[in-house]
Amino acid sequence: MPKRHLWIAFMLAVGIVPAQAETIQVTIDRLVFSPVTVEAKVGDTIEWVNKDVFAHTATVKGGWEVMIPPKQSASLTLKAAGPVDYFCRFHPNMKGRLVVAP
Repeated sequence: MPKRHLWIAFMLAVGIVPAQAETIQVTIDRLVFSPVTVEAKVGDTIEWVNKDVFAHTATVKGGWEVMIPPKQSASLTLKAAGPVDYFCRFHPNMKGRLVVAP
């Protein structure tokens, strides 16, 4: 194996090279976020896919809000670590949780 490939393999093994950001889908169907709890990392993108015929939001009290139109999707890139509880402003019984690692 060439030296360059060994060096890259070493950097990956010890965590020097950052992991690739992911897009994680949360489906909204029949007034439910699924999955309810998502584990993600800073830099990942959450994409909410609304299968319902009416609009929803992903709202954090005192924080951000994402509007998700009916039969469409919307997304948000995570900027900070920590647990985040969110709900739909139109349907407050709809709740979800993001557990965001650094």
